[in-house]
Amino acid sequence: MKIEEKIKNKYLYSKKTNIFKFFYFYFQFLKAKFKPRVAYSHWGVDLIITKLLNSKNKGIYIDVGCHHPFLNNHSYLLYKSGWEGINIDIDYNSIDMFNFFRKSDVNIQTAVTNHKGEVDLYFYHNRAAKNTISKEFGSNAKEKKKINSDTLNNIIENSKFKNSKIDFVSIDVEGNEMNVLNGFNLKKYKPKLILLEFNIPNKKEFYEKDINEITNSEVYKFLIKNDYKLINWNHDDLLFMSLDYSK
Repeated sequence: MKIEEKIKNKYLYSKKTNIFKFFYFYFQFLKAKFKPRVAYSHWGVDLIITKLLNSKNKGIYIDVGCHHPFLNNHSYLLYKSGWEGINIDIDYNSIDMFNFFRKSDVNIQTAVTNHKGEVDLYFYHNRAAKNTISKEFGSNAKEKKKINSDTLNNIIENSKFKNSKIDFVSIDVEGNEMNVLNGFNLKKYKPKLILLEFNIPNKKEFYEKDINEITNSEVYKFLIKNDYKLINWNHDDLLFMSLDYSK
């Protein structure tokens, strides 16, 4: 193991507060500050989201697979505008950073799926965006671990937002999107916008995918059936709008 990996494992990935972690977090923050951004998420999809939701000064978001509090994050622009919400990730180190920089949000470390309990985590390395609970997408993982799981319904019901209207949901879970949706009551919460990462095994680049693969997918058919329509395909991200909101 390389020396830098040993240092990271001992200090950065520790659950204890330490000075190394403090400086690393602020290094990440300063990187964003000195490299000004208009958009924070991949390919500027957060600009589209913010534009579509600009009639509301404050709202509530849920970010499943949030990964990083500001870099390549779909909800950070909304957060900067005064919105708040729930950020969820399977990686403790991601949630550790969210708790440091986005204290007003509810930040939770768990796997989100269609049941409460335990699931297998297909683990590549700490802070790997491709860590997943999907066996299909985690076939090349370095190891398999057990991790707690819960449904989106339970998470919302046990938060301060249990009686709130959800405006925006982002789901980036490396192949487990359908299970997340099956544990989420769309009839009750009916978010205006739902952003999904659309992945196909062995097709890493967006240009390898075909629109027919999207329209024939289970997630697409599920959301169309629940009165959503696809309004934007941006790289790997599919953006759906509620038909009630679009009227």
